[in-house]
Amino acid sequence: MSDLPNERPPIRIALGLSFKGTHYAGWQSQRDQPTLQDALERALAQFVNAKVTTLCAGRTDSGVHGLMQVVHFDTHVDRPETSWVRGLNALLPKDISVAWARRVPQTFHARGSAVGRHYVYSLLCSPVRPSLEWGHVGWVFRPLNPDAMQSAKAHWLGTHDFSSFRASECQALSPIKTLKRLDISWRGAYWRFEFEADAFLHHMIRNLMGTLLAIGQEAQPPEWAKNVLEARSRKVAAPTFSPDGLYFAGPIYGPEWAHLDLPTRTPAYDWLP
Repeated sequence: MSDLPNERPPIRIALGLSFKGTHYAGWQSQRDQPTLQDALERALAQFVNAKVTTLCAGRTDSGVHGLMQVVHFDTHVDRPETSWVRGLNALLPKDISVAWARRVPQTFHARGSAVGRHYVYSLLCSPVRPSLEWGHVGWVFRPLNPDAMQSAKAHWLGTHDFSSFRASECQALSPIKTLKRLDISWRGAYWRFEFEADAFLHHMIRNLMGTLLAIGQEAQPPEWAKNVLEARSRKVAAPTFSPDGLYFAGPIYGPEWAHLDLPTRTPAYDWLP
């Protein structure tokens, strides 16, 4: 009797996924909207012939894309890592792809074990709106002043109360977060903004982008970034910017998980401008 699959202890599997978020109402399951979690759990249910519940490293909003979302789930089905990748990709929609699978200990938690999160915002700065890259980049038509944005971002780095950049529906217990990195670079008309923090508030990056771009387009001086932060009021910041160019680049795990050899990049990284 001990050989029956449902009497064996469950195993924990971690997956790394990339996805195009355009046609989904974010990650988290919703009753009447298509979501990434629902699509993944439907594929898993088909693959293992049982209901599976997943937990992700970072929830994404409607329209936000993923370069490497990490999820974990428990199952009684033990298959090779390559089988999880190929089998699930045969069942998933074309805009979601599993890049890797790893068997991990029960103590590993995709969200709880993460010590940081990494996001990228891709932006087109051009008099002409995007076409081929529509839905994959944000867009501004006025020129950007990189020096002004570099000066502005300095006010946000470190540990602060980010209430001014928090959505009203945010459920985080505290608005205090540590923004460890905000890198700004560009190639031609394409700009890349990289954010790293211990965690982010709901809409925090899109609200930071709205304020940063107002400064970059010289509608506000760089000092405005400090004034908005210190006001601790969403009313004083710029409007929430488009989700189109926002990508969840993945969680950051501490050195205690290095032995799991979890990938830190997927092929999707090489496609992003």
